[in-house]
Amino acid sequence: MIPGGLTDAKPATPEIQEIANKVKSQLEEKTNETYEEFEAIEYKTQVVAGINYYIKVQVDGNHYVHIKVFQSLPGQNQDLVLSGYQTDKSKEDELTGF
Repeated sequence: MIPGGLTDAKPATPEIQEIANKVKSQLEEKTNETYEEFEAIEYKTQVVAGINYYIKVQVDGNHYVHIKVFQSLPGQNQDLVLSGYQTDKSKEDELTGF
């Protein structure tokens, strides 16, 4: 793994779904939307002073959002932070750094 570089996309795991669920309310607040469906599909990670998770989330049929979640280094006892998002995505859109 290259520090600062994005990993290849991997299928979402239950851990990734849990991370997405923990920032769902932050996303809903920022987008002024309520997401009935919120299923993590795939993700990439980026090692920084912690870990950035880039997660593709299916929110309705063929509507997707890409979210960026920052997890601080262990021992810092900080909550997960939604540090960015992109709406109006499709299943085919590649996760990229943003």
